[in-house]
Amino acid sequence: MYGTLYLIPTTMGECDLNRVLPSYNATVVNALQHFIVEDIRTARRFLKKVNREIDIDSLTFATLNEQTRATEFGDLLKPLLEGKDVGVISEAGCPAIADPGADVVRLAQEKGIKVVPLVGPSSILLSLMGSGFNGQNFAFVGYLPIEPHERGKALKMLEKKVYSENQTQIFIETPYRNLKLMEEIIRNCTPQTKLCIAADITLESEYIVTKTVAAWKRQLPDIQKRPTIFLLGK
Repeated sequence: MYGTLYLIPTTMGECDLNRVLPSYNATVVNALQHFIVEDIRTARRFLKKVNREIDIDSLTFATLNEQTRATEFGDLLKPLLEGKDVGVISEAGCPAIADPGADVVRLAQEKGIKVVPLVGPSSILLSLMGSGFNGQNFAFVGYLPIEPHERGKALKMLEKKVYSENQTQIFIETPYRNLKLMEEIIRNCTPQTKLCIAADITLESEYIVTKTVAAWKRQLPDIQKRPTIFLLGK
Protein backbone atom coordinates (compact mmCIF):
# COMPACT_ATOMS: atom_id res chain seq x y z
CA MET A 1 0.00 0.00 0.00
CA TYR A 2 1.36 3.40 -0.98
CA GLY A 3 1.93 6.27 1.42
CA THR A 4 0.12 9.62 1.23
CA LEU A 5 1.62 12.78 -0.26
CA TYR A 6 0.75 15.80 1.90
CA LEU A 7 1.08 19.31 0.44
CA ILE A 8 2.05 21.51 3.39
CA PRO A 9 1.57 25.29 3.08
CA THR A 10 4.02 27.61 4.82
CA THR A 11 3.92 31.26 5.84
CA MET A 12 4.75 33.89 3.24
CA GLY A 13 7.13 35.73 5.55
CA GLU A 14 7.70 36.36 9.23
CA CYS A 15 4.33 36.08 10.95
CA ASP A 16 2.51 34.08 13.60
CA LEU A 17 1.76 30.57 12.29
CA ASN A 18 -1.60 30.59 14.09
CA ARG A 19 -2.65 33.54 11.95
CA VAL A 20 -2.45 31.67 8.65
CA LEU A 21 -2.26 27.92 9.32
CA PRO A 22 -4.83 25.64 11.02
CA SER A 23 -3.67 23.52 13.96
CA TYR A 24 -4.44 20.33 12.01
CA ASN A 25 -1.43 21.04 9.78
CA ALA A 26 0.88 20.68 12.79
CA THR A 27 -0.68 17.31 13.58
CA VAL A 28 0.17 16.10 10.08
CA VAL A 29 3.69 17.55 10.13
CA ASN A 30 4.51 15.94 13.48
CA ALA A 31 3.60 12.52 12.11
CA LEU A 32 5.90 12.73 9.08
CA GLN A 33 9.50 11.59 8.73
CA HIS A 34 10.04 12.27 5.02
CA PHE A 35 9.86 15.62 3.26
CA ILE A 36 10.31 16.91 -0.30
CA VAL A 37 11.37 20.55 -0.03
CA GLU A 38 12.38 23.46 -2.22
CA ASP A 39 15.12 24.53 0.20
CA ILE A 40 16.28 22.37 3.11
CA ARG A 41 17.38 25.26 5.35
CA THR A 42 14.05 27.09 4.93
CA ALA A 43 12.10 23.87 5.50
CA ARG A 44 14.02 23.03 8.68
CA ARG A 45 13.37 26.52 10.04
CA PHE A 46 9.65 26.21 9.26
CA LEU A 47 9.38 22.79 10.93
CA LYS A 48 11.02 24.17 14.07
CA LYS A 49 8.38 26.89 14.17
CA VAL A 50 5.65 24.27 13.89
CA ASN A 51 7.16 22.21 16.72
CA ARG A 52 10.11 23.44 18.77
CA GLU A 53 10.65 19.92 20.10
CA ILE A 54 10.84 18.25 16.68
CA ASP A 55 13.97 16.14 16.11
CA ILE A 56 15.13 17.68 12.85
CA ASP A 57 18.13 15.37 12.51
CA SER A 58 15.87 12.32 12.47
CA LEU A 59 13.99 13.57 9.40
CA THR A 60 14.79 12.82 5.76
CA PHE A 61 14.83 15.67 3.23
CA ALA A 62 14.87 15.46 -0.57
CA THR A 63 15.25 18.60 -2.66
CA LEU A 64 12.89 19.60 -5.48
CA ASN A 65 13.57 22.93 -7.15
CA GLU A 66 14.13 24.42 -10.59
CA GLN A 67 17.50 22.64 -10.87
CA THR A 68 16.03 19.19 -10.24
CA ARG A 69 16.19 17.06 -13.40
CA ALA A 70 13.10 15.23 -14.60
CA THR A 71 15.02 11.96 -14.32
CA GLU A 72 15.30 12.53 -10.56
CA PHE A 73 11.56 12.89 -9.91
CA GLY A 74 11.07 9.14 -9.62
CA ASP A 75 13.55 8.93 -6.73
CA LEU A 76 11.49 11.46 -4.79
CA LEU A 77 8.57 9.03 -4.76
CA LYS A 78 10.49 6.05 -3.34
CA PRO A 79 9.32 6.50 0.29
CA LEU A 80 5.72 6.79 -0.93
CA LEU A 81 6.04 3.60 -2.97
CA GLU A 82 7.38 1.90 0.18
CA GLY A 83 4.24 2.89 2.10
CA LYS A 84 5.64 5.95 3.92
CA ASP A 85 3.85 9.29 4.07
CA VAL A 86 5.71 12.29 2.64
CA GLY A 87 5.22 16.06 3.00
CA VAL A 88 5.96 18.64 0.30
CA ILE A 89 7.13 22.07 1.52
CA SER A 90 7.83 25.02 -0.80
CA GLU A 91 9.61 28.29 -0.02
CA ALA A 92 6.42 30.20 0.74
CA GLY A 93 2.68 29.69 0.55
CA CYS A 94 1.04 26.66 -1.06
CA PRO A 95 3.10 23.90 -2.72
CA ALA A 96 2.48 23.15 -6.41
CA ILE A 97 1.02 26.60 -7.15
CA ALA A 98 3.55 28.48 -9.31
CA ASP A 99 5.97 26.06 -7.70
CA PRO A 100 8.10 23.05 -8.79
CA GLY A 101 6.15 20.86 -6.36
CA ALA A 102 3.58 20.40 -9.12
CA ASP A 103 5.95 18.00 -10.89
CA VAL A 104 6.02 15.47 -8.08
CA VAL A 105 2.26 15.81 -7.56
CA ARG A 106 1.71 14.97 -11.22
CA LEU A 107 3.82 11.83 -10.90
CA ALA A 108 2.04 10.82 -7.71
CA GLN A 109 -1.32 11.15 -9.44
CA GLU A 110 -0.10 9.07 -12.38
CA LYS A 111 0.94 6.28 -10.00
CA GLY A 112 -2.29 6.33 -8.01
CA ILE A 113 -0.72 7.78 -4.87
CA LYS A 114 -3.14 9.66 -2.62
CA VAL A 115 -2.49 13.43 -2.60
CA VAL A 116 -3.80 15.58 0.27
CA PRO A 117 -3.50 19.40 -0.03
CA LEU A 118 -3.62 21.11 3.37
CA VAL A 119 -5.20 24.49 4.00
CA GLY A 120 -2.92 27.52 3.93
CA PRO A 121 -2.29 30.97 2.44
CA SER A 122 -2.23 31.49 -1.32
CA SER A 123 -1.06 34.97 -2.32
CA ILE A 124 -2.82 34.55 -5.68
CA LEU A 125 -6.26 33.91 -4.21
CA LEU A 126 -5.88 36.34 -1.30
CA SER A 127 -4.89 39.16 -3.64
CA LEU A 128 -7.85 38.38 -5.91
CA MET A 129 -10.18 38.43 -2.90
CA GLY A 130 -8.91 41.87 -1.90
CA SER A 131 -8.80 43.40 -5.37
CA GLY A 132 -12.49 43.92 -6.07
CA PHE A 133 -12.06 42.27 -9.48
CA ASN A 134 -14.02 39.43 -11.08
CA GLY A 135 -13.48 36.33 -8.96
CA GLN A 136 -15.52 34.03 -11.22
CA ASN A 137 -13.37 34.42 -14.33
CA PHE A 138 -9.66 34.94 -13.78
CA ALA A 139 -6.30 33.71 -15.04
CA PHE A 140 -2.93 33.45 -13.33
CA VAL A 141 -0.27 33.82 -16.02
CA GLY A 142 2.87 33.73 -13.88
CA TYR A 143 5.85 35.76 -15.07
CA LEU A 144 5.63 38.00 -18.13
CA PRO A 145 8.39 38.09 -20.78
CA ILE A 146 11.52 39.97 -19.70
CA GLU A 147 12.27 41.61 -23.06
CA PRO A 148 10.51 45.05 -23.06
CA HIS A 149 8.86 44.73 -26.48
CA GLU A 150 7.51 41.26 -25.75
CA ARG A 151 6.39 42.32 -22.28
CA GLY A 152 4.53 45.27 -23.75
CA LYS A 153 2.72 42.97 -26.18
CA ALA A 154 1.85 40.60 -23.34
CA LEU A 155 0.41 43.41 -21.20
CA LYS A 156 -1.76 44.65 -24.06
CA MET A 157 -3.00 41.11 -24.70
CA LEU A 158 -3.89 40.66 -21.01
CA GLU A 159 -5.65 44.02 -20.93
CA LYS A 160 -7.67 43.02 -23.99
CA LYS A 161 -8.89 39.90 -22.16
CA VAL A 162 -9.98 42.06 -19.22
CA TYR A 163 -12.45 43.84 -21.49
CA SER A 164 -13.35 41.18 -24.08
CA GLU A 165 -13.82 38.32 -21.60
CA ASN A 166 -14.29 40.19 -18.28
CA GLN A 167 -11.39 38.07 -17.06
CA THR A 168 -9.13 39.24 -14.22
CA GLN A 169 -5.46 38.87 -15.15
CA ILE A 170 -3.00 37.96 -12.39
CA PHE A 171 0.79 37.93 -12.73
CA ILE A 172 4.00 38.23 -10.73
CA GLU A 173 7.55 39.52 -11.01
CA THR A 174 10.87 39.03 -9.27
CA PRO A 175 10.65 41.52 -6.35
CA TYR A 176 13.67 43.61 -7.36
CA ARG A 177 12.04 44.25 -10.76
CA ASN A 178 8.65 45.31 -9.39
CA LEU A 179 9.00 49.03 -10.11
CA LYS A 180 10.22 48.35 -13.64
CA LEU A 181 7.11 46.29 -14.26
CA MET A 182 4.93 49.05 -12.78
CA GLU A 183 6.44 51.53 -15.22
CA GLU A 184 5.77 49.22 -18.15
CA ILE A 185 2.16 48.65 -17.08
CA ILE A 186 1.61 52.41 -16.96
CA ARG A 187 3.26 52.82 -20.36
CA ASN A 188 1.34 50.04 -22.11
CA CYS A 189 -2.12 49.94 -20.50
CA THR A 190 -4.93 52.44 -20.98
CA PRO A 191 -5.51 55.02 -18.21
CA GLN A 192 -8.96 53.73 -17.20
CA THR A 193 -7.84 50.10 -16.72
CA LYS A 194 -7.69 49.17 -13.05
CA LEU A 195 -4.55 47.72 -11.49
CA CYS A 196 -4.41 46.09 -8.05
CA ILE A 197 -1.07 45.96 -6.26
CA ALA A 198 -0.95 43.32 -3.51
CA ALA A 199 2.33 43.18 -1.57
CA ASP A 200 3.47 41.33 1.56
CA ILE A 201 0.28 39.27 1.74
CA THR A 202 -0.56 38.11 5.33
CA LEU A 203 2.32 40.11 6.84
CA GLU A 204 2.09 43.14 9.14
CA SER A 205 3.16 45.29 6.16
CA GLU A 206 0.41 43.89 3.90
CA TYR A 207 -0.61 46.32 1.15
CA ILE A 208 -3.58 45.70 -1.18
CA VAL A 209 -4.72 48.72 -3.19
CA THR A 210 -6.72 49.00 -6.44
CA LYS A 211 -6.55 52.15 -8.58
CA THR A 212 -6.77 53.09 -12.23
CA VAL A 213 -3.54 53.08 -14.22
CA ALA A 214 -3.89 56.86 -14.47
CA ALA A 215 -4.00 57.18 -10.68
CA TRP A 216 -0.97 54.92 -10.20
CA LYS A 217 0.93 57.05 -12.73
CA ARG A 218 0.65 60.03 -10.36
CA GLN A 219 2.23 58.11 -7.47
CA LEU A 220 4.00 54.75 -7.67
CA PRO A 221 3.78 52.47 -4.61
CA ASP A 222 6.82 51.49 -2.55
CA ILE A 223 6.98 47.81 -3.59
CA GLN A 224 10.61 47.39 -4.58
CA LYS A 225 11.99 44.09 -3.24
CA ARG A 226 8.61 43.17 -1.71
CA PRO A 227 6.78 39.99 -2.85
CA THR A 228 3.98 41.39 -4.99
CA ILE A 229 1.00 40.16 -7.00
CA PHE A 230 -0.23 42.31 -9.91
CA LEU A 231 -3.86 42.15 -11.08
CA LEU A 232 -5.52 43.84 -14.04
CA GLY A 233 -9.31 44.26 -14.01
CA LYS A 234 -12.16 46.64 -14.64
